[in-house]
Parts: sequence; structure tokens; C-alpha cells
Amino acid sequence: MAVAAYATLRSLSHVLDNLQLPARLRRLHVDTNRIQSLQETVQFLLDFLEAHSQRISEEIGVVGRQIADAAADAEEVVDRHIVDQLRFRSEEESHCMAALSSFSQDIDKVTGKLDSLTKELTKMVKEEWAIDAQEEQCIVSVPVKSPKVLPSSGNKTTVVGFDEHMDRIVDKLTRGEPNLQILSIVGMGGIGKTTLAQNIFDHPYTVHYFPKRIWLTISQEYSVQEILSSLLHNGKKQESSQTEAELGQRLYQSLFGERYLIVMDDVWSVEAWNDLKLFFPNNGKGSRVMLTTRESSLAISLGSQESYSLDFLNEEKSWNLFCQETFAQKDCPYPELAEIGKNIVKSCNGLPLTIVVLSKLLANSNMTREYWESIAKNVSTFRNSKDYEGCLQILSLSYNNLSVHLKPCFLYMSVFPEDSKIRVSKLTKLWIAEGFLKPIRGKSLEEVAKKYLRDLIDRNLFLSLEFGFDGKLKRCGIHDLLRDLCLREYEKEHFFYAPKVQCVGVDDEKKDKCFLCGLRTSLQRIDLNEVHDASQLTSLASVLVCSTCKNKYRSLKKARVVRARMRRYMYSVEQETLHPTSLRYLKTKPITEYDLSPSTIALLWNQETFKLFYTRSLKVPLTSVGHEIWDMPQLRHFIGSAHFALPKEAATQDFVIMENLHALYCMRDFRCTEDVLRRIPNLKKLGIYYEENNMEWTYYCLYNLVRLQKLESLSIEVDDLRPDNLPLENLTFPTSLKKLWLDSCNIPWEKMMTLGSLLPNLEKLVLKFNCFEGHEWNEVEGDFPRLKFLDISHNDHLERWRAENIHFPNLEILSLDDMQKLEEIPTILGDITTLHSIYLTHCTDSVINLAKQIVEEQHSYGNEILQLYIDGERYYQVGSS
Repeated sequence: MAVAAYATLRSLSHVLDNLQLPARLRRLHVDTNRIQSLQETVQFLLDFLEAHSQRISEEIGVVGRQIADAAADAEEVVDRHIVDQLRFRSEEESHCMAALSSFSQDIDKVTGKLDSLTKELTKMVKEEWAIDAQEEQCIVSVPVKSPKVLPSSGNKTTVVGFDEHMDRIVDKLTRGEPNLQILSIVGMGGIGKTTLAQNIFDHPYTVHYFPKRIWLTISQEYSVQEILSSLLHNGKKQESSQTEAELGQRLYQSLFGERYLIVMDDVWSVEAWNDLKLFFPNNGKGSRVMLTTRESSLAISLGSQESYSLDFLNEEKSWNLFCQETFAQKDCPYPELAEIGKNIVKSCNGLPLTIVVLSKLLANSNMTREYWESIAKNVSTFRNSKDYEGCLQILSLSYNNLSVHLKPCFLYMSVFPEDSKIRVSKLTKLWIAEGFLKPIRGKSLEEVAKKYLRDLIDRNLFLSLEFGFDGKLKRCGIHDLLRDLCLREYEKEHFFYAPKVQCVGVDDEKKDKCFLCGLRTSLQRIDLNEVHDASQLTSLASVLVCSTCKNKYRSLKKARVVRARMRRYMYSVEQETLHPTSLRYLKTKPITEYDLSPSTIALLWNQETFKLFYTRSLKVPLTSVGHEIWDMPQLRHFIGSAHFALPKEAATQDFVIMENLHALYCMRDFRCTEDVLRRIPNLKKLGIYYEENNMEWTYYCLYNLVRLQKLESLSIEVDDLRPDNLPLENLTFPTSLKKLWLDSCNIPWEKMMTLGSLLPNLEKLVLKFNCFEGHEWNEVEGDFPRLKFLDISHNDHLERWRAENIHFPNLEILSLDDMQKLEEIPTILGDITTLHSIYLTHCTDSVINLAKQIVEEQHSYGNEILQLYIDGERYYQVGSS
């Protein structure tokens, strides 16, 4: 239960950090010494678990569950007292002192419980260490898998789909380079790394070229002394009185005169390589070391000259492997089973391990249509088999090897449906909301989350599914078999307590649904404590919750909720919803009105992500939200239609500095006053929408945007009904911008000519709906040095666009949409070496013909990379395939 303890303690640590923000302490009555004492206990346990979690036995794990329960209780105590203080913050001093006394007593109780469990945990771990130390004195360390020194096996394991890899690697191993070289085969568990390596090891040319071949299975635990001894005695396990250095010297001498190949299978850490590499001589005879690993970054750190990454098999190769393993031939000899077999293979999603296991299951069956159909319809038959258990055991090695801080993030994938393509931006926000992340000095939590994600991808536990124009990962996922591992391990840990995430909305049909996730299946009614403002008492609220959410949250019945009202105008539908005070991530589905009283919104005191989606075309404002947002110092992301403006009294009051605010999308007349901008100093993403009115642009102070020196993404959209005689003026940007989206701003093209040179870091530029006005765009030298993506659409003015390739030296994608008056585009575009895609939609014939000429000319030069898409269809030159 180390993961449950760690995840819950980490969440509690975030709550305590939030509680101690200066803006919080000025408004609350808390004993900071007691809070800091609790924080110290929590931090000790977190450090202890990070250092020793993998050595905690099942017996000690019981204490881990008790620690998780105690940490969840502590978080509930803090939330209850803070919410009550926020409800009664205008009460007399005597009431405040009584509340402080009660708070202190409850904090003492949970701190005492955690202190007691800390002593018990450390005592039990020390006792286990003592036993382990005694055993190590009596018994020679033995690796989990004994190393093997193999001659040619004679039995070639089936390798389907990796033939190209095998030929390429054999060629690389046997090429004439005399110096010792390292090659690595990388991929997730079950992808076929060992099978490929074995076939390369036994390849006739490899056998002929390397007189001495050695196979080492390293695994997660190993003994250098035993490996060396086994290598010197042809794989036979023998005790030796010699030291590692002496054994290593003997091995070195035995290899020095040979051209050798050493395969290190299943390498988990750089230490394993460092322990052995000194004994592999670089003898100038063309010797090679080949290793297999699940971790991409490890191959780089080992100094591998080349890395071969194995991916999932496509449908054709999956079918070939299945037939080879099931029927020992290239195709299915039973026509009536072929289609069923292909459906079965498709369920394996290209993972060789599952294909092989299922094929063995079917190979040993009677080849009847009924049996095969039962397997195809019910994959659980396989998932309950011993072979399936073997698959999960293999994959669990990757999970067990994770550091404890990564395990909650991995297990969180179990909350997403099978085969989900998950937006990275959403996943990282959810990790933050659940409190999984360990703060790193000098990095935002968003940056920490992306580091965690990279680590999990490097370990081949997550899949990279979709990349953006900038090369950054946009969507990720997980293989079905690894998701099953997630579900199984989560059932053991079960570390969610109070709900931190909620997704709600108003439906056209007033059907019952879960108040947390919005699902309509397996609903149950439960009563929760509803918290009102100071003028009302706490009462019971009856809510519907799905069985998934009820089972997920261990402390759901303790949750306290506040009431809000949402409305969709076009359907005249109005519904009430309840928000748990423990929430940190709230997302509403499209609404036009959201009514949460100022005294109530303050009770969502841990809120980090506020997504209040609405139907923009109706222009019905969200009420009572904007001013209260400024009193949430922990807020990280806000999306909504509220008037996000400071109250009038802001000039005279010490308002919160929102240092954590990362992204702000406030769609209603945002004023960039100095008072506002200095309260959001670390903002990276800003989106603004201006409605139709007759205010001068100076009122919005957009010239102050230059003060946001960390801003990377900016979008400004103006109501397309705004009078044309009010073009956006005095617009200045910080040089830190990487993405800029302008919509219906009516800026003269003359100002556009200098924009690129003023934004040296700009990578993406989107200009929509007459964003700029004028008939001609002429570039100037030095424009857009890093721009990769340019999108111009729905412009009724632009007729001519002239530029040189030096103006867009790094452009990769150009998109033009509904440019009905544009007569020409720069013919020099084809000379931009980075350009690979041009998209034209509803453009004039002259522009389309020019684009065709550019692409045809580049193809004649041998540049097949540049492609043209016209109205969604790829353009093929006449006579080309």
C-alpha cells in the first residue's frame, strides 16, 4: 500500500501548502505552528516512501494503508474547518477563537496518529533490513534470473514483423568498424525485444562472424560476481573465492584476443552496464555489445551508437505472426476460421506477446468455429487464463521498477475508457488536481507533469499518439494490456478518497445522471452534507452517484457540497448541481448561465482549474464569478465568460497575487490594467474575447500586454458585429510569445509588416476573419525567424501577398481558407526547405494554380516532402501515382 500512502500524503501536502499561502493566512484563523508540525511529519513520510517504497513488504503495507487513511482524514479535517471559517468569517471574535481551538484540537489528533504510524513503519522496516542483512552474510547474492552463456540454440523463435530490423542490425553488427560498438533494442514489455535479439544472436552470419558469443540476462536484481563466475565457467554456477576485480580481469583476458558479441538482455539501469563494461575490451577486432531495454532514455545514457525502437505490429504482420504460432504456416488452413481469427488478432492491438499467448491457446484447442467465436466474443476467456497472468507478470516488472512518485500517475490511466486518446493538457491538469506531483524548485507543476509524462513514455508504459505542428506531444494513450495492469494494481491500492474532479452540465433531456461524472448508468442515491453560507445551517443534500464514482472514492459519504444553478437558454432548461468543497478541477459542459453566489464560491477554496464553458453566441453573462476569482491564490487555469475585472476597491486593498495562474481565458471584455497584470505575473496563456460595444480600445489598455514577460500564448477575438470604425489599436506584445491568434481585429496590414521582427520567438500565427485590413501584405527583412505554422482565413480585403523565403526560414505548414480576393501567393514559398504542407480551402483559381506550380517544380527537383491539399483532398500531379 505504499502507493496509496504516497499519493494521499502528497495530496495532503498540497492542501497544507495552499493553507499557508500568505493570502490565505490573512483571512483565516489557524495555528501555523501546528500546521507546520503536521507538514514536517508528512514530508518525512514522503521522503521515507520515496527512498524505501520498493522494500516495503505486504505486512508493512498494512501500515501503509493506515497512513493513507490517516492522511485522508487530515485533509478532510482541514477542509471542514477552513470551509466553516469561510462561511462565518464575519462572526465576532469569540466565535473565531472557538473555531481556532476546535481546529487545533483536530489537527493535534491527526498529527498524533500520523506520528504514531511513522514510528511503527520505521521500526518494521528496520527490523526487515536487519533480517536481510543477516541473510546476506550467510548466502551469496543470487540474481532473479541466472545469467546464461549460450551457444547457438538451434531452435529459432518465431520473429514476424521485425525482419527489416533483424537484417539491419545483423548488418550493423558485422560491418567492418573495428572499435567496440553498443547497439540497443528498445520497446515496452512484450513487444518482442528478446525474441528479436535471440534471432540475431542465432543468425548464421552472426554465428560465423563472432567466434565468441555471450548472452546475459540481467533483469532488475543481479550479482556481478555470479555473472562473472558463470561467464568463466560456460554458464555453470560455481562458487568462487575470487573478488569481482579478479574475476573481471580473467574475463577481460579471455575476451581480449577474440571478436566477440555480448547480448545484455533486459537491462534496467545504467549501473548494470557500469558494473560490467570495464571487463569488455575494446580490442579493435570488431566486437559488439547489444542490449535490450524497456527505457528509451537508458539507451542514450549507455552511449549506444544506435537505437532500434520496436513498435506495435500492423494488422498484416499481426496476422502473419498469429498464423505462424497457431498453425506453423503463413496463413490459416481453415477458411471458416480466418475471419474470426482476424478479429481475435485485432483485439491484441499489435502487441506480439498477447498475439503469441492467444495463438498458443487456440493452437491447443479443437479447431471448431464455436470455440473460436467464444474466444472472439469474450476476450475475458483469455484474460482469466494462466497465460494472460504470465503477460501481466512480465509487464508488472516495468510497473514495479517505477519510482513511487510515478506510480500514481501511471495508475490514473485506469480512469479513462479503453483505447482513449487523452489530451496531454487535460491529463497534466488532472494529475495536478489529484495532488500527485512533487514540487521541483524552479519548475511549475505543469512542467513537472510533463517531465513525469516523458519519464513514463521513455519507459514504454505510455504511448505517444499525436504530435502538434511544434513537435510537442498532444495526445497520449496506453496499451490495453497495460491498462488491465493499471486496473489490477489500482484495485490493490485504491488511493482516491474525496472527489477532486467534477464534470457537470445541463442536458436537453432532464435525465438522471451522476453528479460527479455525468454518467447515467448504475445510479444510486446517497445523502451528503450541504454547506450553505453563514445565514443558513448545514443540511442534507440527496444526490445521484454512479457505482464507479461511489466505489472510487473511499470517503465519498463524508463529502460536503455547495449548491449552484446552471441554465441553457436555447432549450429553456435549468438545473441545479452540487459541488464538493474538496474539488480542485471543475468543468461544466456548455451553459449560458452559471449562478454561484460570491459567499459560496469562496467555499471551493482548493479550486485549481475552473472551466466554465458557455454558448458564446447568446452573450448571456455568467454571474457572480469574476470578482471572487481574485480571491483564489491557488488558481492555475480559468476559462469562463465572467467579467474578469478587479473590484473597485482593489486600489485600496491588498489583493491576492495569483502567482500560480498559468492560463486565463476570460471571454468578456478583459481590461489589461496595471493592477490586473501585476497580480498575474507568471501567466503563460491568455485568451480574450471582446463583445460589441462602443468603447474605445484605450479603455482596455491592451498596450499593457507587453508587461506579461512570461506569456507564451495569446488569443484576441473581437465580436464580428463590432463596428468597423473601431479597429484594434495600440496593440503591443511581449517578445516571449510563441503562439498568437487574432480574430476580427481589423488591424491595418502596415502594422503586420513589423509584427514578425518584434516577435522573434513566434512559432504559430493564426489570423482569422478580417483580422488585418488592407489589400497588400509586403514582408520586410527579418520577419518571423522561428514561425512554423501560418494560418490566414476569411479575409475579404487581402489581394496580394509578397515575400521572400528569408522571411519564413522555418515555416512548415501554410493554411489559407476562404481567401476570395487573394490573387497571388509568394512563388518563393517552394524554396523554404522546411515547408512540407500547403492547405488551400475555398481559394481563388489563381492561388490554386500558383500553389500547383510551386509543388510541381519542387517535385521535379526531387523534393517529394512538400504536399498540397485543396479543399481537403491531396493534390497529385498528372502522371504521378
